[in-house]
Amino acid sequence: MSHKPDRITAMQLIIDQAKCELPLYESDTFVCGTEGNCVGCPKKLLELVDTELSYWEHNIKRGISPNFDEIRRFGKLCTNVKRGLIRNNIL
Repeated sequence: MSHKPDRITAMQLIIDQAKCELPLYESDTFVCGTEGNCVGCPKKLLELVDTELSYWEHNIKRGISPNFDEIRRFGKLCTNVKRGLIRNNIL
């Protein structure tokens, strides 16, 4: 039988995966290089993820546990941003 992680661990796993899979801190992803064919601004999408990620890292350090809806929303945000980056040929 598998053991389900607690809410803080679940959020930390999503944060770790986002840091691993999204080019959050690479300078070349923070410029618009699609010459008008942009489908969602990669810079703004990554800034949004970085803001949420920083917020949750801070809260987790303080011992504040996210609720299930917050975990779901952050995971969905990361998934949608990844899709947007793929559409813009960033990933």
